[in-house]
Amino acid sequence: MEDFFTYSVILGIFVATFKIATPLLIAATGELVAEASGILNLSLEGTMTMGAFSGFLIANETGNLWLGLVGAAVGGGALGLLMAVMTATVKVNQIVAGLALNILGLGGAFFWYRSVYEEGGAVAFPTVDRFQTATIPLLSDIPAVGEVFFDQHWLTYFGILMVPATFIFLNRTKYGLELRSIGHNPEACDMRGVGIISRQYTAVIYGGVMAGLGGAYLSLAGGNQFFDDIVAGRGWIALAIVIFGNWRASWILGGSLLFGFLEATQLSLQASGVDLPYQLLLALPFLLTIVALVFNRSRSQVPLSLTIPYHRGER
Repeated sequence: MEDFFTYSVILGIFVATFKIATPLLIAATGELVAEASGILNLSLEGTMTMGAFSGFLIANETGNLWLGLVGAAVGGGALGLLMAVMTATVKVNQIVAGLALNILGLGGAFFWYRSVYEEGGAVAFPTVDRFQTATIPLLSDIPAVGEVFFDQHWLTYFGILMVPATFIFLNRTKYGLELRSIGHNPEACDMRGVGIISRQYTAVIYGGVMAGLGGAYLSLAGGNQFFDDIVAGRGWIALAIVIFGNWRASWILGGSLLFGFLEATQLSLQASGVDLPYQLLLALPFLLTIVALVFNRSRSQVPLSLTIPYHRGER
């Protein structure tokens, strides 16, 4: 236990916190925008997996990591488009549609990976030169603080910047306010001539793109290859973070960092040989989510029409 409470271990935990939180934060901020329009997208796990696969495939075939990110965004956006068609146009039950697309994303990514990289009955596992950390000059030289905050992957900076950007969009722009209004009262928006379907399409596709980028972080930055279960439940965690954050961008940042900190802590505890079930730390954020829902039920910011399809003239 003494080996755990050392400067290098504690510093490593805080550095790892941001790395682990990055894909969660990117996917959760995208899902926040999608849910603001009244559509719950339960396919984040499959969408992140598709983003991880498509990003890796393009990067490996072209040798360009930036094109890989474009491929991840396209792959995630494609599943987002399917989700929008099924829920905004066809009016399929959002939970059923999300679970179905989750299976499609997971199964499709694994199937195509084996189709491309299977050789002689065995599946190859190629690697790519992953993104390196983007060190910010001068600021990264600050002891401890510089290594934690200013020596991260640029996708980490992107995820953090998307928090104030999402807040401003949803609370300070006309389009964002209309989007939130759709999530709360689509009938009133319809009466005012607001294009409900088009805005829901935009929001859900954007959420898919962000989830795809979150998946690409796992295969192109946090790691350098694609494999089965690369997402490992992070899509579901991102959904829990949106709830834990009470549909507020700043709280979602805090929730992502909390998950990242607990994950980094349990990994360090295992490496230090501490005899403590790591499952307890992994379960703690979900318990905190339940507690937050109980105590904030009267102040919940959940869109009132979330998961409820809008049919003109039926309300």
